[in-house]
Amino acid sequence: MKRTPHLRGLFALAVVALSLYVALTVPVQLGLDLRGGTQIVLETRPTTAADAGAEATDRTVEVLRGRIDALGVAEPTIARSGDDRIVVELPGVQDPRRAADVIGRTARLTFHQVLGPATSADRAAGPSPERPHEQVTADETGRFLRLQTAALTGKDVEKAAARFDPHSGAGWHVTVDFKGAGGQEWARLTGEAACRAPGDPGRRVAVVLDGRIISSPQVDPSVGCRSGIGGGATLITGSFDDEEARELALLINGGALPVPVETVEQRTVGPSLGARAIAASAWAAAIGTALTSLFIVAVYRVVGALAVLALACYGLVSYAALASLGATLTLPGLAGFVLAIGMAVDANVLVFERAREEYAARHRPTPRSSLTAGFRGAFSAIADSNVTTLIAAALLFFLASGPVRGFGVTLGIGVLASMFSALVVTRVLAEHAVARPGLRRRPRLTGIAHTGFVRARLDRSGPHLMRHPRRWLAVSAAALVLAGSGIVVRGLDLGVEFTGGRLVEYSTTAPVDPDRTRAALAEAGFPRAVVQSSGDRQFTVRTPALGEARSAALTDAVTGLGVGAERIRDEAVGPSLGKELRRGALIALAVALGAQLVYLAARFRWLLGSSAVAALAHDVVILVGVFAWLGKPVDGVFLAALLTVIGYSVNDSVVVFDRIRELGRRAHGTPFARVADQALLQTLPRTVNTGTGAAFILTALAVLGGDTLRDFALALLVGLAVGTWSSMFTATPLAVELQRRTGRKRRT
Repeated sequence: MKRTPHLRGLFALAVVALSLYVALTVPVQLGLDLRGGTQIVLETRPTTAADAGAEATDRTVEVLRGRIDALGVAEPTIARSGDDRIVVELPGVQDPRRAADVIGRTARLTFHQVLGPATSADRAAGPSPERPHEQVTADETGRFLRLQTAALTGKDVEKAAARFDPHSGAGWHVTVDFKGAGGQEWARLTGEAACRAPGDPGRRVAVVLDGRIISSPQVDPSVGCRSGIGGGATLITGSFDDEEARELALLINGGALPVPVETVEQRTVGPSLGARAIAASAWAAAIGTALTSLFIVAVYRVVGALAVLALACYGLVSYAALASLGATLTLPGLAGFVLAIGMAVDANVLVFERAREEYAARHRPTPRSSLTAGFRGAFSAIADSNVTTLIAAALLFFLASGPVRGFGVTLGIGVLASMFSALVVTRVLAEHAVARPGLRRRPRLTGIAHTGFVRARLDRSGPHLMRHPRRWLAVSAAALVLAGSGIVVRGLDLGVEFTGGRLVEYSTTAPVDPDRTRAALAEAGFPRAVVQSSGDRQFTVRTPALGEARSAALTDAVTGLGVGAERIRDEAVGPSLGKELRRGALIALAVALGAQLVYLAARFRWLLGSSAVAALAHDVVILVGVFAWLGKPVDGVFLAALLTVIGYSVNDSVVVFDRIRELGRRAHGTPFARVADQALLQTLPRTVNTGTGAAFILTALAVLGGDTLRDFALALLVGLAVGTWSSMFTATPLAVELQRRTGRKRRT
């Protein structure tokens, strides 16, 4: 047994040393919302049953990877998501229109002999059984031509390159090298065309890309009939500029997509916005952590100072875990990283308050023995409360997508790291410190050998909070009705990702009048645009789905206001994807409540588990209702905050119920209401101190964070207040009332 503290210390030292090494050698990958760039989500649209499924999507990924590499983007990522979606991330790319055009084009390249001009009757008739080997296509000037069905396609091309020749007059052109039998087929095609007289339309060869003739040059008079152009190479000429020639060569080299694709989501973030988000989060973390640290040291003295040191180890271990797992740190993830600091405080507070109880009751004569008993007694509540948060993090990972999924990863890592810092690092440091002779002579310096401000007040007054549980339930019901009416009266402002549409955020050099902006956009043809200011020199415009041309027109209208507008964020979500994400959010919420109920029922009685889940539903309705009254958007980041609030609320309920279970085992025959009353009073110091520590972090995020972080922090601050109330004055009174009713039925 004497070896245990030494082994624990060696384990803590090894983990911290390894984490330091990883942090110094492995960088964390930043998401596009932090480093800037474009994310495009493509959905495959197979035309036949044979092209459906993951295999066709995998082939499409390989073709797209070749195209993206040719774009020259640094560190691009492309991955399949599900059976029919592909996520493409292009760091640094600020022109999503060109990127989406190059990536998403089917690029079906074919070569045809021109048979002659097409009449209006030919165009109206379309494909004809009498002429199965012909098709009608418009050329680069808009004229329609009859073409012979292609026998030569892009699959026969070895490579293509953009060239500039100032001497021949060809200007920018594309050279094409054929492979295998493609060279002979090209010679046959041009040889047949050469048999026509110069000037005859049939002497032309049409190069067709995606059903459009991009070039239809005549075969040079020097080419003999039936001999054609040999050598397995040719060149495509046209009115190309350098960008068009390079793009054509890129598409030809990339090959045709196995199946057509459609852009269902597109996000562009300017590098300045990401830099500001990182700076805001860093300041929030620094100030929030400093305030929390001062508070913990003031309340718990020496062991509080050691807990702050353990918090630093928590930050190091979390960062190293993110880096070693190759996880992408997103803006919500960064917020989750900061939030987990507050959660890491909770485990320390639980231990220290339990140690104070042991010392005050004289069950343990010294701070060291009280601290050991505190770790042992608080372990059950720490484990249960952190498992419920891990359930929320796992649901975010498996049911959400994009940045919200990144938040789930960061939150899960933060929870595990906080348990390590509290149960291992803090314990090693605190047990070593309180055993020193100087602190043994001055036990009050430890922070364990006194009751604390909150507990001292409670010991003197000793209120019976659960004497009238229905009064607390009535207050909760009134708050529930008031918040719920906001959903009915004001409705929910669902974000673009849940409804589909386009959201563009602008930064300006001068203050913006939202009413003037709305009028200017309505005059420019955007009457349904919703303008919301997010600061003195920043605003967002939300519209129904827009194409790239209409999006450019929107930006032109904003630029015309003369306020120096710069687009810093651009999000486009298709309606089908928005509907799917909305359905997924509801499923995530339902599964979260169900998973919490199952876990709580397994760890506690059904009576307590049901009360906790009812309190969760109470918290969810109130938080959504508050956002409805405030007109705040309900989006993916709000969903992350909501599920976090669920985890936090369960944490509080679990701490109270764990104490009810413990006291109930000791006091057989004591009325349940009295046991619940004692549990509330005994855990109240922990509730106050944990809530205060978390409030410092969240307030820093709300004040210093950007628009997204501010709404996220606001949701968590509301959830913190509501969750604290519901755990004490909704879940516990409800459990007391249910116990009375079930007990009455049993007696009857």
